[in-house]
Amino acid sequence: MASSLTVNLEKLAKYVNIGIPLLCISFFLAGHYYSFYFHFLTVTFFLATAINFYYRHVQKTHSLLSNFGFVAQGRYLIESIGPELRQYLFTNDTEERPFNRAERAEVYRKAKGIDSSSAFGSLLQFDGSEYKLRHSLYPVDKKNIKPYSLTFGEERGIKHAYTMHKPIIISAMSYGALGKNAVRALARGARKAGILMNTGEGGYPKYHLMEGAELIFQMGTAKFGVRHEDGSLSEEKLRSLAQQPQIKMIEVKLSQGAKPGKGGLLPKEKITQEISELRGVPQGEDVVSPPHHIECTDAESTIRFIKRVQDISALPVGIKLCLGREDEFRELIQAMKRLDVFPDYISIDGAEGGTGAAPKAFMDDLGTPLFQALPRVHQMLKDESVRDKLKLLAAGKLINPGKQFMALSLGAQACYTARGFMFSLGCIQALQCNNNTCPVGITTHNRHLQQGLDIEVKSERVKNYIQQIEHDYYELLSALGKESFDKLSHKNVLFPTS
Repeated sequence: MASSLTVNLEKLAKYVNIGIPLLCISFFLAGHYYSFYFHFLTVTFFLATAINFYYRHVQKTHSLLSNFGFVAQGRYLIESIGPELRQYLFTNDTEERPFNRAERAEVYRKAKGIDSSSAFGSLLQFDGSEYKLRHSLYPVDKKNIKPYSLTFGEERGIKHAYTMHKPIIISAMSYGALGKNAVRALARGARKAGILMNTGEGGYPKYHLMEGAELIFQMGTAKFGVRHEDGSLSEEKLRSLAQQPQIKMIEVKLSQGAKPGKGGLLPKEKITQEISELRGVPQGEDVVSPPHHIECTDAESTIRFIKRVQDISALPVGIKLCLGREDEFRELIQAMKRLDVFPDYISIDGAEGGTGAAPKAFMDDLGTPLFQALPRVHQMLKDESVRDKLKLLAAGKLINPGKQFMALSLGAQACYTARGFMFSLGCIQALQCNNNTCPVGITTHNRHLQQGLDIEVKSERVKNYIQQIEHDYYELLSALGKESFDKLSHKNVLFPTS
């Protein structure tokens, strides 16, 4: 029975390839002898005949087109809309990657300020393959919970120490990776909600500064905005930028979860004249950052560079990295101890973290996932007796409060999220971030696509998302029986058993 239903594409293509020119001739004769209006179809099928001839006899790039003509083009058409077909018609609420429909829906509802509760039962697996939070038999009254507070730079006693009051930060997203409307909406929402925003490695943060948000300036390996032409640090540019009142901290990015061991990539399609000027790079070619800071060639030179940035900026200075070889990270800690120099925080970026563009091999096969990396880093810092010398942050698919609380229980003291905030802006996970064709105007510089992203409306959604997340934090603390965030520990987490 199955074989009788099989489509013989070769035979079908033969009929189509013969039928198109025959129909063209038929409509021409009908137009000549019966009615002029048949010539509209004559023109249509003449063009189809010409295109089919080009596919089969002229172009040599695609074998399918050469062999099957228009029938093969149908295959390419269906393949091109495959992600949309799967997303809207064929996948259930928990199948999509990297974030499924249920996860996205929670963020959308929080951002819109509407009820995000669920009914009947969870859609997740309960088979020992997931992390879960352990609740207490004796929940704490929320009125007895101590408000969150975390001060960066207090260990060094610096003048410009910075205190945050919510354990969530908008992760590094540059102008370049995002369009200006998206950056402004995020920055305005961050200001309204009173949280920090990381600028990403996009050079001078023009649109981040425009909305009055408090910022972490990220210095990537290319040092856009604070570099000499050879890629080394310009102390004058960094000192000037650090004097901006909105810049509260500096982050030195050593590596990124989605592409550890490789510098950032900004496709040439997204490099406008303005981005070219802000970053100091040419238009018309991809911008690929070096894989490491030229000043950082081993553990000791890396720590000396951190000290240099601390002295120049007079601000709290942190580092961002994806954990790879644990022996190298331990060497880094030991270099901190020898030189008595510690970053004010370390941000651990899980291998599952997102990015605008990265080679697939790097995105899929390099780096340590967050919930494996974070407790190891936390323990190594304790083993070396330096855990109290710095703060520990976490990033990597932390879009909802449950996952964030797991990170906070495994050693983190605050959480970054980027894609959570992209969803709050209306991201539909179209997976076109690297093509400048984002349909909702977030990761594109196309003016037509950006015009649908209203800055004020979306900034309210960012604020709502933050407020709803914060509300859930205190509900979870109560359920876990904890009176403050600093009481969280790995004992709150049920680890996978399979």
